Amino acid sequence: MGLSALSGAAPAGRVLAWWLPSEIRQERDQLPWRSPAVTPWGVLVSETMLAQTQVGRVAERYGPFMERFASPQVVAAEPLGALLRAWQGLGYPRRAANLHRSAAAIVAEHAGEVPSDLGSLLALPGVGRYTARAVRAFAFDAVTMPVDTNIGRVLARLAGRRLRESEAQSLGDALAAAHAPVQPEASGGRATALAFMDLGATLCLPSAPRCPECPLREVCSWGSRSLTAPGSRLSDPARGSARVSKSQPPFEGSDRQGRGRLLRAAAAAPFTAGDVAAAAGWPGDPERAAAAAASLVADGLLCFEDGSYRLP
Repeated sequence: MGLSALSGAAPAGRVLAWWLPSEIRQERDQLPWRSPAVTPWGVLVSETMLAQTQVGRVAERYGPFMERFASPQVVAAEPLGALLRAWQGLGYPRRAANLHRSAAAIVAEHAGEVPSDLGSLLALPGVGRYTARAVRAFAFDAVTMPVDTNIGRVLARLAGRRLRESEAQSLGDALAAAHAPVQPEASGGRATALAFMDLGATLCLPSAPRCPECPLREVCSWGSRSLTAPGSRLSDPARGSARVSKSQPPFEGSDRQGRGRLLRAAAAAPFTAGDVAAAAGWPGDPERAAAAAASLVADGLLCFEDGSYRLP
């Protein structure tokens, strides 16, 4: 089935009809960032956290973080170090730095309100194509498809082939725009985006997908062939398709682990250059530890002054 034919096949209506009354929706609606009370800023924070951190860990940390940093104004008024301390355990601290810079831009350029248009969102530091569309869909109910790894996998299998970035986004947006609302609460883009995301997270899994339970089984190019040829080894079009995540190198023993240790040490107290190797967890490799510290300084995540490292 071609992409143009798919956009007219109303798969979004099928997904919404499955999702709206489902226990899956009820369970995942308990995630704190799905509350109707969450502000656009809260959506931006959650999407920044979720970009490279597991849902369970974000669910634990999101509430306390938002209590402390409830608005762009609060974040912009704090030093980056305060944000980095609160970010401990979430990984990839560049995201915290980008969130800090985004807060400053929102205050300076948008009167403290998260913008709703795509161009302004994309202009915020660290906000890419997915995050911008996620904010538009989840915070402003805009009819757009934020193509993450779950939705990207659904789209590739639905199309039956690997998709380029532009193809995946065009197909996702077309599906979101083509559906006829099955209930008033599904008239905008938020419900459609969440439904496709939950479909990918719970049924259209990376391995052992639950195709017989899928509302798209009759129109899915890959799934329908899999169901008619059980036991066959059909090539999965989601592998290598746009936005579908690939396995990451091990964290244990990586430079990322050393950088994280250095940030945790700095969050506790400044430390001297002579303590870098121990703080990084590499007491026998001071050159590697020094390189990790230097990279954090270059990224603006550590400061080195008067012979000591500290948070900015």
